[in-house]
Amino acid sequence: MAGFAVYVSHARSGDIRVLRLDPRTATLAPLQQVDLGGEVMPMALGPDRRRLYAARRSEPREVLSFAIDPESGRLQALGSAALPHSMAFIATDRSGRHLLSASYGGDLLAAGPIDADGVAGAARQLLPTGRHAHAIRADPSNRFVLASTLGAGVMQQLRFDAASGTLSPNTPPTMQPHSGASPRHFVFAPDGRFVYLLNELDAAIDVLAFDGARGTLAPLQTIGSLPPGFTDAPWAADLHLTPDGRFLYSSERRSDTLAAFRVDPADGRLTLVGHFPTEAQPRGFGITPDGRFLVAAGQRSDALCVHAIDPDSGALHERGRCAVGEGPNWIEIVPLSSAAADGAG
Repeated sequence: MAGFAVYVSHARSGDIRVLRLDPRTATLAPLQQVDLGGEVMPMALGPDRRRLYAARRSEPREVLSFAIDPESGRLQALGSAALPHSMAFIATDRSGRHLLSASYGGDLLAAGPIDADGVAGAARQLLPTGRHAHAIRADPSNRFVLASTLGAGVMQQLRFDAASGTLSPNTPPTMQPHSGASPRHFVFAPDGRFVYLLNELDAAIDVLAFDGARGTLAPLQTIGSLPPGFTDAPWAADLHLTPDGRFLYSSERRSDTLAAFRVDPADGRLTLVGHFPTEAQPRGFGITPDGRFLVAAGQRSDALCVHAIDPDSGALHERGRCAVGEGPNWIEIVPLSSAAADGAG
């Protein structure tokens, strides 16, 4: 394989760094630095992995659109558009024709168009939520959207008109994962039958059954993700599944750890594999599309750590570190085409 392009956004140095991950050596090499200014934070890939979107949370609050060169991984700026507030999370719908976003400070969700060239435009719809909307994603059918609201302690359940890009409340409009929940980030299982939700303030993970016909959630399991002996206030951050859906990982910022879980393919429930040290304050991380590596960003260490994923157990093995910009907080990873390998040094 030619390797992977790793995209890292930085809240303090105000840039996106592009690095190449060599799967033979598990090492990272710098490819490009795109200076944008301000608090560049959430990012999202288009469904075809040919477009990258980034949100600036400081003024001017904008969504920035980039084309990804499939061979080199380098970014080319395509355009920008105003955002209605500081957005904590952005995602495209499953068609790549609409950009969905959630505002923690503004207590709202937004939806806007993405044109035929892959350039995101200004939001056309704003939808108020409970306190502190945090993340938003379309379901695999692209007929429903879920959004987490940390302060309200619920998951928003919405219908989605993919033709117009319009959101509307589902029936019921919300569900509570567990008592005292603080929903932050969530992911769909590859087959769409389950949703895995990380709660920021108790670091619990909820396994939720997803009804694909109705677009609604039901609780199945709540499991802790904190390492043994941890006594500080939890501050959970991010979670991701391996592409095959066999393992789930979450990050906790005060213990500087990643938790690993095995997923039961029959009922979606989780079993703890273990806890693994990583960079200081791991706000965000990404998993390579082949499921072999996990790359974690240390917001306090200003560095990345590459972990190899054991294909049998799901355990993590540190393979190397790489310094990046200031305040790295979000990671996206795409595969490079084979032609890139010939020109890589």
